[in-house]
Amino acid sequence: MTSIYDYSAARITGEEKALVDYTGKVLLIVNTASKCGFTPQYEGLELLYRTYRDQGFEVLGFPTNQFMSQEPGTNEEIESFCQLNYGVTFPMFAKIHVNGSSAHPLYKFLKKEAKGVLINDIKWNFTKFLVDRSGQVVRRYAPTVEPKNIEDDIRALLSQ
Repeated sequence: MTSIYDYSAARITGEEKALVDYTGKVLLIVNTASKCGFTPQYEGLELLYRTYRDQGFEVLGFPTNQFMSQEPGTNEEIESFCQLNYGVTFPMFAKIHVNGSSAHPLYKFLKKEAKGVLINDIKWNFTKFLVDRSGQVVRRYAPTVEPKNIEDDIRALLSQ
């Protein structure tokens, strides 16, 4: 059975990270952008990460510039923005495509496992995917869903 552990991605600092390294953790995978109306969600994502990381929870951020060019910066600029403005300490990855023929393989998998309401493509920045400890996608959340509104689902998976 395919899981997110079959994929890898470049970290924002350049090194390749095998997602199998997150085996046994509950993950929230989010496509992000620095110049979006939802950008303040970084704060809520970081709060979830700090609250639950010691229980086996990780947030994985994947910047993308596919939505109205709202992530125009370099990986270095994105990393600096996230740290300076939101104190982000959760793992950030290099900028990727989440839709189209050049979509990252991980995102092709996520969209296949948790389809969208009308279309399977990612509709906007800050779409979130919750992944259980076995690497299976449990749920997809729209960009409008605030991180705090996912907390009960995270706690439920952490208690399993």
